[in-house]
Amino acid sequence: MPDTYVQRRDSEGRKDLRYPPPPEPLRVPVYDNHAHLEIADGDEVLSLTEQLDRAEAVGIAGVVQASGDIESSRWAVAAAERDHRLLAAVAIHPNDAPTYAAQGRLDEALAVIDELAAHPRTRAIGETGLDYFRTDEPGRPAQLASFEAHIGLAKKHGVAMQIHDRDAHDDVLATLARVGAPDRTVFHCFSGGDDMARIAADAGYWLSFAGNVTFKNAQNLRDALKVTPRERILVETDAPFLTPVPLRGRPNAPYLVPLTVRFLAAELGVDLDELCAQLAANTLEVYGAF
Repeated sequence: MPDTYVQRRDSEGRKDLRYPPPPEPLRVPVYDNHAHLEIADGDEVLSLTEQLDRAEAVGIAGVVQASGDIESSRWAVAAAERDHRLLAAVAIHPNDAPTYAAQGRLDEALAVIDELAAHPRTRAIGETGLDYFRTDEPGRPAQLASFEAHIGLAKKHGVAMQIHDRDAHDDVLATLARVGAPDRTVFHCFSGGDDMARIAADAGYWLSFAGNVTFKNAQNLRDALKVTPRERILVETDAPFLTPVPLRGRPNAPYLVPLTVRFLAAELGVDLDELCAQLAANTLEVYGAF
């Protein structure tokens, strides 16, 4: 597989495009549960190997590479096949589902995801779900149809599912309850509050917290974190997006996970090493061994 990228992030309006210096390494390794390493960002384009080497050097043992369309899903599987530190998640993103449907290609796209999900390095269907922020009412039936199809694929292949939920909390929860969630369901970049966190945890779902939990205006996420059982917490970057404070706005990457993990430990008032061990165990329970 060529060590190249599917796309490049739009840098318009962003002031500092330098990758930040590496944080202090974690003593107990953890995993980045959700990243988009196919998206190049910043002044310096890092190869896949460079990304994973930087991450490993600070105690990030592996990364789950999420996808959103046919091209990125194929890239994820090829990348995971190439490097043992990466696992693949494949899917059609909720905001791309209406476009595929309008082109008459949604069934074709889902068939590709079905094929890729059978690969042994694919450990999740994701990211899928509902997004009412970027998709208006006319596109929502296609989103829902795609979401339900992805739920079926996760069950068919016995893999986890990563949910993208933006401004659609009630409908996402209702769909999971109606259709039946896969055994291992993760709310990627959890965006609800403490009430939703309790509902999700009680249902047996995992809540994945990204760098936005550190943002000043994200008290709802910190409230959610504090009511989530430790065995249901995961950590992610959603790189190159959601770089944690104090580096917000600069390129994000898996090697910056320690910043978010240390923030989580401080918010929870728990020992850092103990939290790292729990996060690592949770990740392996959801996705299996790297």
